[in-house]
Amino acid sequence: MILNRNNLTALFVALKTTFSNAFDAAPSQWDQVATLVPSTTRTNDYAWLDRFPRLKKWVGDKVVKALTQHSYTLTNDSYEATVEVDRDDIEDDQIGIYAPQAQDAGFSAKQWPDELVFEALNEAFKAKCYDGQPFISDKHPNGKDKDGKDVVVSNLGSAKLSAASVADAQKSYGAARTALRRMKDVEGRPLNVQPVLLVVPPALEDTANALMTAERLDDGKANIYKGTAKVLVVPWLTSDTAWFLMDTTRAIKPLIFQQRKKPIFVSQQDMNNPDVFNRKKLKFGAEARGAAGYGLWQMIYGSTGTA
Repeated sequence: MILNRNNLTALFVALKTTFSNAFDAAPSQWDQVATLVPSTTRTNDYAWLDRFPRLKKWVGDKVVKALTQHSYTLTNDSYEATVEVDRDDIEDDQIGIYAPQAQDAGFSAKQWPDELVFEALNEAFKAKCYDGQPFISDKHPNGKDKDGKDVVVSNLGSAKLSAASVADAQKSYGAARTALRRMKDVEGRPLNVQPVLLVVPPALEDTANALMTAERLDDGKANIYKGTAKVLVVPWLTSDTAWFLMDTTRAIKPLIFQQRKKPIFVSQQDMNNPDVFNRKKLKFGAEARGAAGYGLWQMIYGSTGTA
């Protein structure tokens, strides 16, 4: 191929098309557990998460909920994937070898939010959320009781997910459902949490599917939990024992994906670039900016699965 502007433009347009097609076709799971928050700045502040907008009888002046002292911010980081194109390969018409790399770049770009969101979920037992406690914790502050004492709520368990018997299922999955259904706001009013998504690693796929689909469990008794939640198997989860139950029906989901810049195809195809002159290399790839973090802890229950 003759190296000129028109030919290079046509080459990189073809690579961009390959990238875009792979991006569109790639699977993605993050949006089932996380709320997309568009970002226009370097950081976003989520102090507002501590306020649930609930209607109450209007008597006198309106009661405006003030921000708490908690501060929770997510800082956008930059991400990239870059492929070098050798000028000799273009001259020798060997550009076909770069199409699979453009496909992989598109696939990777589509799954970039998944990696961020589910890495946050992996860290949920120790990384802090807006109230200063780990996202999955037994010490979440939640207002005061009628006697003025501090209320502490747990969304943490340790039971192994099990379909061996109804009794075992009640101690694990059943306990998680009960804990979520009992969630209240700081004023003591029920949040009406709906546990609808069971998130598990591949190691727990069969157990989770049995709990959600089997007519009877291993002990022969009727499965009272059949169809109560959808199973989401996540390959990014690093623990083979930890599992999560979530309410994903609300506008604000348990996790947050903060997108500053959607993944885009970028290229360096200027023949006057020093890299071309000194190293005979052109480049293409993807760039993105964003972050992932924690939304409402009241919408998730997590178990380490170690007990």
